[in-house]
Amino acid sequence: MPTILVVEDNDDINELLKTILVSHYQVIQAYSGTEGLAYFHNQAPDLVLLDIMLPGKDGGQVLAKIRQSSNIPVIMLTAISDKKTVTQYLLNGADDYISKPFDEAEVLARIQVCLRNRQAPVQSQLSFCDLELDEETYQLLCGGQAVQLRLKEYDILKLLFNHPQQVFTKEQLYASVWGQDYLPGDNNLNTHLSNIRKKIKKISPNHDYIETMWGLGIRLKGKE
Repeated sequence: MPTILVVEDNDDINELLKTILVSHYQVIQAYSGTEGLAYFHNQAPDLVLLDIMLPGKDGGQVLAKIRQSSNIPVIMLTAISDKKTVTQYLLNGADDYISKPFDEAEVLARIQVCLRNRQAPVQSQLSFCDLELDEETYQLLCGGQAVQLRLKEYDILKLLFNHPQQVFTKEQLYASVWGQDYLPGDNNLNTHLSNIRKKIKKISPNHDYIETMWGLGIRLKGKE
């Protein structure tokens, strides 16, 4: 049974999350950022539900510490309505977020998708032009250089690499990677695509491999 680490300082919300999860997962409860990091290092959870506003180390600091050593799925819990703030956490390595107040079915679905994608059987490598996607290390490689991908970034690139000629609409990409219907105004996908582009530029600065076809969607772009 997978283990979920819940890092949430509000006692009522922490207990509510435990009630939602305990029938499906082992649950570890932490009530501060410092306590959450201690459990992360000692208990090796399979996924972290991480509140943003925490005493001690806040959610951003905890996320940064986790990303120094692990690619474990991290879902942020937030009451913040500012999309730019939420977007920044996604750019900094969060895999997804859940807004408060949350729905039980949504919590379970987002966790299930993250864990399913992480546990999916992998091949060795996928390639497109000069890019190689390592499915064991979650790294993107080009010319001897490598960048580390987050879970959703990896899932997006894997889908594109497996279908290099296909144009994907936002709705198709979101449904394939997140396992849910795309809602207009959701900036999650755009944030991850922007982050992927920046990482590709680090290892291949002279070519944009992800092409936006206005009015149609996204596809891989080969070198001319």
